[in-house]
Amino acid sequence: MALVVIVAVLALLAGLAANRWLRPRLVNADDDEGMAVKDLVGPLLTMTVLLLSFVLVTANGSYGKAEVAARGEARALDQLVETAEYAPAAERARVQADAVCYARAVRVQEWPAMADGNGSPAPSVWSTDVRESFESVAGQPVFGMLVAADNRRSDEREERLTQATSSIPGTIFWFLLATLVVTVTALGICLPRRNNRGQIVTLVVITGLLTTALVIIRDVDRPFGGIIDIEPTAIAEVERQAQRDFTANHPNAALPCDGAGTRSRV
Repeated sequence: MALVVIVAVLALLAGLAANRWLRPRLVNADDDEGMAVKDLVGPLLTMTVLLLSFVLVTANGSYGKAEVAARGEARALDQLVETAEYAPAAERARVQADAVCYARAVRVQEWPAMADGNGSPAPSVWSTDVRESFESVAGQPVFGMLVAADNRRSDEREERLTQATSSIPGTIFWFLLATLVVTVTALGICLPRRNNRGQIVTLVVITGLLTTALVIIRDVDRPFGGIIDIEPTAIAEVERQAQRDFTANHPNAALPCDGAGTRSRV
């Protein structure tokens, strides 16, 4: 990083020195023309647009990964519930009940926490209980199927939590904001002082577009907390199906958690 700064400073000094001592030898001594401010604004605007486009693509990629992980976790949990049908009655009841409580904990407690890039310990209570239930079926054919489904669920949850954190560092965001300010200010300097209504309207439109792009980047970079957020639709559907299966197989049993996925009894 220091090397980049040093090279940039040296390049700037070299350019100023060339303008001061080399340019008079190449052109007339009384030359006072050169690139106007408006000639420099074009490349600046192009750089701003390219930066915003690049960062927007990066943020959108993170958003897509978060959505895929959320759906993948729901599918893995559903597979775990279905695989439990091949387990003995006691283990089947425990796994299906834990799956319902896990889904509730994710939907009610962990999903809001991800808006700030955080997770929740509530789902881990039930994932741990699920793994403990596997001990009673160790050595049986269903054991490997249950472990594989639970490992996939764990991997998808980890990916979901990873994508919940911002993929764009704060330094880059503030740099983009500063670039936007410099670009808009430079464009404003180049506007004519009279008969400039059309130019002012154009400047307002450009400012609005650049600002909108930056706002979209900020929002998409928070896939679980912005305006364009990912809803827990998939995990809610799995919760409903798992609760249906649990109730059908064990009509007289009660779930070991409340509606928020918090353990209600030992």
